[in-house]
Amino acid sequence: MTDPQWQAPGQGAWPPPANGAPPPGGWAPPAAGSGDGSSQPGYGAPQPGSGAPQYGAPQYGAPQYGAPQYGAPQYAPQYGGPQPGWTPPPKPGLLPLRPLGFGTLMWAPFRTLRRNPGPVLGSGLIVQLAIALATVGAFVPFFFAMAGRVDSASAADQDVIMAGAMGGFLLLMLIPLALSVVGTAFLQGIMVVEVASSTLGERLRFGELWRRTARRIWPLIGWTLLVGVAAIIAILAVVLLGVLVGVSFAAATSGAVGGIVATVIIIGFVVLAVAALFVWLAVKLSLVPSVIVMEGAGVGRAIGRSWRLTNGFFWRTFGVEALVAVILNLAAQVVTTPVSLIGGIVIGLVDPTGSGSGVGAIIALYAVSLVLSLVIGAITAVVQSAVVAVVYLDLRMRKEGLDLLLQRHVELRDAGQPVGDPFAPSAAPAAPAPAWT
Repeated sequence: MTDPQWQAPGQGAWPPPANGAPPPGGWAPPAAGSGDGSSQPGYGAPQPGSGAPQYGAPQYGAPQYGAPQYGAPQYAPQYGGPQPGWTPPPKPGLLPLRPLGFGTLMWAPFRTLRRNPGPVLGSGLIVQLAIALATVGAFVPFFFAMAGRVDSASAADQDVIMAGAMGGFLLLMLIPLALSVVGTAFLQGIMVVEVASSTLGERLRFGELWRRTARRIWPLIGWTLLVGVAAIIAILAVVLLGVLVGVSFAAATSGAVGGIVATVIIIGFVVLAVAALFVWLAVKLSLVPSVIVMEGAGVGRAIGRSWRLTNGFFWRTFGVEALVAVILNLAAQVVTTPVSLIGGIVIGLVDPTGSGSGVGAIIALYAVSLVLSLVIGAITAVVQSAVVAVVYLDLRMRKEGLDLLLQRHVELRDAGQPVGDPFAPSAAPAAPAPAWT
C-alpha cells in the first residue's frame, strides 16, 4: 500500500539542490523509519519534471537495475539488455557437437555398441560368421583331400605330397585374409553410418544401416582390392629382398656363421622398416572407407581426403586406434584364456587316453569355443571400426567446422524445417547462433 504522505524526490524529505544537480553519492530512497511516515521505501507515481530517477513500477523499454532480466544469463551485467553468454554445445545423441577430447574418443566406440546393440553387434556377427564359414569351406575339403592322398600314397611319395599340402595351405590362407580385409572395410562403412546417425540422435535399424552402406559397396571393394594387392606386393618384395641378401652374404662369406648372422640382422631391419611404413600408411589411410561411405567419394579422392584430414593429427589418431586395439586384445585374452584352459582340462578328464570315447564332450567344448570366438571377434571388429568413425568425425569438426553445421542441422530439424545431408562435402559450415537466443 502506498503512503499518501510520501513525497517524491525533489519535494519534502528530499529537496534537490537549487541547481537541480543530484546530491553527492546519488539519489537514494528514504530509509525505513526515517520519519517520513513509512516503514519501508516508498513506491508510488513518479513526479514529472523533478529530474530525478523514478522509483516505482518497472518502466518498459528501459533496463531495470537490480532485477534479473529474462532471456540473459543471471551472472552477466544487465546494462542495455541481454548479453550473450556461454552455453555448452548441444548433444542430441552419441557425441557432443564440438571437437572431442581424448577421453571421449576412447569411450565413444564402446558406447556405440551399447546404444544400438542389435543392429551393430548383429552386423559384426554376420561379417565374422561369413569369414569363418568361407575359411572352413576352403580348408576342410582340402584337408580331407590331402589326408586321403597321403594315406593312399607310397612312402616315397608321402614327402612330396606333404610339401605340396603345405604350399596349398599357405595359398588358402589368402582366402580368410582377403575376406577379413573386405569384411573390415564393409563393417567400417556400417559403423561410420551408425556413429554419424547416432550423433544426430537417430537410431537406425539393421536393414537401414546395411542399405546405406551397400550403396557404396563397389568403391569399398575396390579399396580393399587395392590394399590387398599392395600388401601382397610388399610381402613378396620383403621376401625377395631377404633371399637376395641371404644369397649374397652366403656367397661372399662361404656360409660362415658371421655371414648368416649379418643376413639375419639386415633382414630384421628391413622387416622393421617395412612394418613402420605399413603402420604409418595404415593410420594415414584409415579414414578412406569412412570418406567413401559418408561423402560418396571414389577411391582416389577418398585417399586424398584421408591423407589431408590426418595431417597434423597423426600421433593423436595412431594413439587412439592403437590404445583401443590393445584394450580389446587384452580383454579378449582375459575371456578366452580361461575357457581354453578349462576346455583342455575337461578333455583330459573325459578322454585321458585319447581313445575317442568322449567325442560328444569334445565337440560341445569346441562348439562353445567357436561361438565365444565369434562373439568376441564381432565385438572387437565393431569397436575398432567405430573408433575410426569417431576419429573421422572429430577431425572434420576440428579442420572443417562440421560441429557448427551439425548444430544448425539439428536446430532446423527440430524446428520442422527441411534439411539435407550435413556430412556432404559440399555443405558449408553454418555460423554459430548466439547462445542467448
